[in-house]
Amino acid sequence: MQIRRISAFTENGAGGNPAGVVLADSLPSASEMQRIATEVGYSETVFAAPTAEGLTTRYFSPEAEVPFCGHATVALGAVLAAEKGSGRYRLLLQTGEIEVEASVQNGTGHATLRSLPTNSRPADDMLISEALHLFGYARQDLDPSLPAMLMNAGASHLFLAMNSRTKLANMRYGLDAGRSFMQQHGLVTIMLVYRETERLFHARNAFASGGVLEDPATGAAAAALAGMLRDQKILLPGDMTILQGEDMDRPSRIFVRFDEVEGSPVFVSGNTANIV
Repeated sequence: MQIRRISAFTENGAGGNPAGVVLADSLPSASEMQRIATEVGYSETVFAAPTAEGLTTRYFSPEAEVPFCGHATVALGAVLAAEKGSGRYRLLLQTGEIEVEASVQNGTGHATLRSLPTNSRPADDMLISEALHLFGYARQDLDPSLPAMLMNAGASHLFLAMNSRTKLANMRYGLDAGRSFMQQHGLVTIMLVYRETERLFHARNAFASGGVLEDPATGAAAAALAGMLRDQKILLPGDMTILQGEDMDRPSRIFVRFDEVEGSPVFVSGNTANIV
């Protein structure tokens, strides 16, 4: 079984978030997929196998299966384009159906995923307090124009907006404490952002639920963020850019676009590079 290694959401051919990609005639058992993902060691490895309707697709972190992973989907798109040709591919997840459209030119892949529908709601005060304690932040460190939210576009995330780029750069937490907090509240990641301009965000994503301290690029959270900003009437339809991984020395760039229909899927795009 061949495992491809692809970095997704790269910036000028560098950085990005590495993902394992396995294309197979049929999916291995869940325990075997978990073993492979643990051995690969990236934040996610995606497994896909063809059916009459599309490709059955599942995602595994080093510690557990996750319902959806954006950067691994973009990586999968690049592999599909390289092996089967540029085009649009239907992916059948356990929680619904998405698509990825991908192409490869001169060794550089580009992929756009269409997310699952989005939903969001305000985070309750106790959850916010617990999260701030986890990271060592105080209420005055938050941006009051962007309230804390629970958001979803295939996976659940807690959103916290910081009031300065410095505060975002200072993100620290304990892996075990973060894992316990995320598992207790059913969160896949905690997304912390700083809003530089109306449509440019800097982000960091804590991913202790998957056994990873931080992701350098998180497409699932990017989709959830765009949907939340649209659905909560914070941002008008259009596009936005998320810069992530800068504080990890893995600069990543995520492009997102969305229409005006509340709860509708959003589109997340990025470039890819093969990992030698």
